[in-house]
Amino acid sequence: MTIRIKASQINWSELNIAEQAAVLRRPAQDNAAELLHKVQSIIDDVRAKGDNALREMTQRFDGATLTQLQVTDAEFAAASQSLTATQLNALKRAISNVKCFHEAQLSEPLRIETSPGVICERHYRPIDAVGLYAPAGTAPLPSTVIMLAVPASIANCPTRILCTPPRPDGSADPAVLVTAQLCGISTVFKIGGAQAVAAMAFGTESVPKTDKIFGPGNRWVTAAKLLVANNPQGAALDLPAGPSEVLVIADGQANPAFVAADLLAQAEHSLDAQAILVTTSPELANKVLAELDRQTAELSRENTLLKALEHARLIVVNDLETAFAVSNTYAPEHLIVQVQNARNWLAQIRNAGSVFLGPWTPETMGDYCSGTNHVLPTYGFARAYSGLSLADFMKRMTVQELSSAGLKDLGPTAITIAELEGLDAHANAVKVRMDTLDGKQP
Repeated sequence: MTIRIKASQINWSELNIAEQAAVLRRPAQDNAAELLHKVQSIIDDVRAKGDNALREMTQRFDGATLTQLQVTDAEFAAASQSLTATQLNALKRAISNVKCFHEAQLSEPLRIETSPGVICERHYRPIDAVGLYAPAGTAPLPSTVIMLAVPASIANCPTRILCTPPRPDGSADPAVLVTAQLCGISTVFKIGGAQAVAAMAFGTESVPKTDKIFGPGNRWVTAAKLLVANNPQGAALDLPAGPSEVLVIADGQANPAFVAADLLAQAEHSLDAQAILVTTSPELANKVLAELDRQTAELSRENTLLKALEHARLIVVNDLETAFAVSNTYAPEHLIVQVQNARNWLAQIRNAGSVFLGPWTPETMGDYCSGTNHVLPTYGFARAYSGLSLADFMKRMTVQELSSAGLKDLGPTAITIAELEGLDAHANAVKVRMDTLDGKQP
């Protein structure tokens, strides 16, 4: 049988340092400067023309003619009638698990006396207005609505809006609308792409301005989020992201069908999605390659899979210690550990967006319903960024309060440091108070 999958098989120990780095390099983002220029033009157009620009771009990019951008009550009602009881129950169970995990992240205010009479506190406040983006390009993603809307609701952000691209007939995906309602989102706009990000960042006649934008998207959406976050009048972004990716670590006892299925689950997202296997077994690598070919032929997105797997990697290493070192260097969005006693290796993992331990934990469960959040750092950003959590929808505000005794005790320390820095006005703000306490007139 001819294997159609063109994924590279690589013996890690035969490579020098430069070659190893090249193997782990993500697919290059072509024409990045040109993309940023085009996206900036979209943003400028939305800022200048508002809703008119959004309607024109919706016609141009999505092929939909809209007279009203916001989803109506009638559209919500029609969407709710289009889903089966089984589909509704699945969405509700997923929402329940995500809610359970994110509610556990609620934190009480912190209060500590750092010195006698010096109280320091940390309080939490919700972000006033958040914009949520649910892609619907190659596939509608009601699961993304869950991952964004549930923590936004728990955080109690006062303004929560959702944008999602319309279908050619001008309707939004019914599952996206139903999920939004189940998660407490009643304001939904049929707007996609960079123009949706621009609308949420700066506001239009219909779309309220938000303070922070959440959600994955294609290169255009990602570029738009970066650009509006760099504008003081724009909106912050949740986290940097690129194409979806997965790295599987497997030993010789792993089930090749499971490994291949996990690689394919991420590869089907887009042509530039990346799938990497790191294994101690050359035999397993060969079996996985055959399984990739077999399973791809049975899946509906075969063409996307074949293209995405052209830059997949099957890396053979000498031992599991090396496998985890490779993974930490790559810093994958999703890390799947299919080795014996997988939990014993958890301490070795430093850089990963989300980790899936053992043979019975497919990445799909994290995408949909285990309870963790599937909005994760990609493109190596897991070295410094975390996946989305409740904290991302809240601000952490510090408070301090000193008694007169506390100021008298700690004030000289502040004065000394201020003088070291040559900032005498800083020192003076303490001195005038201490003089008053000592009975001296300012």
